[in-house]
Amino acid sequence: MRIFSWNVNGLRAAIRKGDFLKFIDDFQPDILCLQETKAKRGQAEYDLPDYQEFWQSAKRPGYSGTAIFTKSTPLSVPDSILPIKTSLDQYGDVQEEGRVSVAEYPKFFLVNVYTPNSKRDLTRLDLRFKIWDPAFLKFLKQLEKQKPVITCGDFNAAHTAIDLARPKDNEKNAGFTIEERQGITNIIDAGFIDTFRHLHPKTERYSWWAYFSNARARNIGWRIDYFFISRKLLPHLKSADIHTEVFGSDHCPISVELDI
Repeated sequence: MRIFSWNVNGLRAAIRKGDFLKFIDDFQPDILCLQETKAKRGQAEYDLPDYQEFWQSAKRPGYSGTAIFTKSTPLSVPDSILPIKTSLDQYGDVQEEGRVSVAEYPKFFLVNVYTPNSKRDLTRLDLRFKIWDPAFLKFLKQLEKQKPVITCGDFNAAHTAIDLARPKDNEKNAGFTIEERQGITNIIDAGFIDTFRHLHPKTERYSWWAYFSNARARNIGWRIDYFFISRKLLPHLKSADIHTEVFGSDHCPISVELDI
């Protein structure tokens, strides 16, 4: 089974460019998790009869959103509301931003996530560190009590210095703060495996590049998109890849292959 994850930065734009449908034709993913769809189901024009679609769209038009496209019918599509109890008035209701979608399969739960960005001025850093990251990890651990979990998506943070081209220049910037990096560490400490780093411990590969300064051509990027799996699934992990050859977004797709 090959599962792909891709922050498309607007599904309608990716389709207009021709990149999205070419990607589907070239890779034929068994399951595809999308982030930042910026659309509701039916707003994007395409014909993918082999796939069932499960959308979590933001209430705000043209913003955020996740979706799961799958060739295999899930056993269920569980509630994707995180266990967040703290007031979020100062940040807006993050639960209405369509940031998590879930599908249950016979041998695992699949959790697709678009983690809130801390913003350049770090005004959402407290949301990330104190509220979102702990709630998301709690959600994963609750699911894992039932069966193993695969979680993927845009986590909006580079974990260690090898995961971005210019770590020293970004130590206090959004995406590489101590707090955001700790959120990734906590997932790993809870027993989840960073699949790409497990199989490629010293490889410098990136999944996101800023649009300015010709960053992608110069490969001044960040690895902020991940597949984490429960440790029980590790014997089934066959590959983990970052598909830098695929264009159409400021992110490129990532993938795992599991014998499951």
